[in-house]
Amino acid sequence: MALSTKIPIIETQDLEKIYCLNGKKDKQGVEIKALNGVDIKIMPGEMVGIVGKSGSGKSTLMHIIGLLDQPTSGILKIDGKDVGREEPDKLASLRNKKIGFVFQSFNLLARASALDNVAMPLIYSGVPAREREEKARQLLEKVGLGNRVKNWPNQLSGGQQQRVAIARALANNPSLILADEPTGNLDTKSGDQIEEILQEIHRGGNTVVVVTHDTTLAKKCERVIYLKDGKVVSHV
Repeated sequence: MALSTKIPIIETQDLEKIYCLNGKKDKQGVEIKALNGVDIKIMPGEMVGIVGKSGSGKSTLMHIIGLLDQPTSGILKIDGKDVGREEPDKLASLRNKKIGFVFQSFNLLARASALDNVAMPLIYSGVPAREREEKARQLLEKVGLGNRVKNWPNQLSGGQQQRVAIARALANNPSLILADEPTGNLDTKSGDQIEEILQEIHRGGNTVVVVTHDTTLAKKCERVIYLKDGKVVSHV
């Protein structure tokens, strides 16, 4: 896919994230450097995999570029704007408009139907009820669950729950989809279906960033960033 602009949708410069195990920086504190000088650029329209062993820093990087956490130091830019030190309410607003999340554990509301789960982000965006319902139905149709709108999560298979989660991630028309181990809890057939849906979203023009241990999914990305010990060791 041709890239639509020379400005990266995501850019990090010398990004660091340090955790202190006892919550304090003192002589008794044990510091863990989860990210150690990470420099990456992700362009609009790319499908990029972030790969590394447990403890490599890939989930920490995902949380930071998804505006769920802030770096200890370094620069995080979204669409060319430094957002690493923005106030929490501004980050929340940007996150809701710009980014859709897909998690390994689905993170669906147990006491809500598939339709209501997908419509939830639209409530926070102030979309009227009738419009929310119509949009949620359309998105469930898009992921092949048009006949499951009234089902609760415990009435759906793991693959179906992940498809609901993907539909929810698309609710606010985000330009960026972040998927953290989206096939990690699924059987091979369901995982293949999720991979195809993510590729279809990418072909539709979205930027898709996938954190994964799944080598099959990683190979379907246009580019793979490998992390080790909090550092980028290669781009492929």
